[in-house]
Amino acid sequence: MNASASTQEFLAFKLGQEEYGVDILAVQEIRGYDTVTRVPEAPDYVKGVINLRGVIVPVVDLRLKFRLGEAAYDEFTVMIVLNLKGKVIAAVVDGVSDVVNVGREDIRPTPEFGGVIDTRFISGIATVGERMLILLDIESLVLSADITGAAPAAA
Repeated sequence: MNASASTQEFLAFKLGQEEYGVDILAVQEIRGYDTVTRVPEAPDYVKGVINLRGVIVPVVDLRLKFRLGEAAYDEFTVMIVLNLKGKVIAAVVDGVSDVVNVGREDIRPTPEFGGVIDTRFISGIATVGERMLILLDIESLVLSADITGAAPAAA
């Protein structure tokens, strides 16, 4: 069996005490947290925008987006610049851990919470040794209208 077909690489990062993972193929770069330009009327989790080599990129604090409490920005706070289908966002996280190879057999479906918890941005839970990674559905996150400001398509 081809090893690359049975594993997937995820960039592991921290939000509070939990570890999350995003598909490494969606990661454009990792940057230190920098000054952002605030945008009027933006939701609290949209910190503003940055100019990334001529591209205006929305900056989203994932801790606030997922309602995990206020973030304390320090020297470990980073922005993961994600690029998917030509849409680019910078996700603010508490810190980046490493790149993790996850076997497809180690990924479990997202548990059902009966509508109490919004799981639309979670693609599954991975177990890697003693670690558990909450895997983000980065496509849903990056392309969601509440982050990019895109209006829903007209019917």
